[in-house]
Amino acid sequence: MIKPAGTKSERMLRVDQAGEYGATRIYAGQLAVMGSRAPGAGEIAGMAAAEAEHRQVFDAMIAERGVRPTLLQPVWSAAGFALGAATALLGPEAAMACTAAVETEIERHYSQQLDDLGDEDPELSAHIAKFRDDEREHHDAAIAGGAEKAPAYPLLSGAIRLGCRLAIRLSERI
Repeated sequence: MIKPAGTKSERMLRVDQAGEYGATRIYAGQLAVMGSRAPGAGEIAGMAAAEAEHRQVFDAMIAERGVRPTLLQPVWSAAGFALGAATALLGPEAAMACTAAVETEIERHYSQQLDDLGDEDPELSAHIAKFRDDEREHHDAAIAGGAEKAPAYPLLSGAIRLGCRLAIRLSERI
């Protein structure tokens, strides 16, 4: 079994930074395929900007606290871009289904982190709470943007959610 690396806050920072990085790569893949004029592209670009801001906060906290980022970052870069491009190739609804699935898992993950942290790290908790709220908004926008109309939505969503859970577990430790 792989043992967790670092303190609770360090593991949380590592996985959260990796997740926000992965999200920026998903949106980059989607926008590379969709371009700027496709249905939903403006919404995706706005969500991508928010994820980039989240990543910048976690990047700064990792640097300030001397936390080692995940060693899997190159994997998440390629996998995120590929997931984004593949879902965009299926159409705008599938791109939104990807967002809805990812944000469902991230909201759940951030909520669990807040429960686990308690009063231990107020700075990290404040960022996680704010970003969780942003992720909820992204989820709701994706649903409003037609996510549930994507081809094979339950299967697509389930597969992406499973992949997110696996990525979270691996990034906490590696």
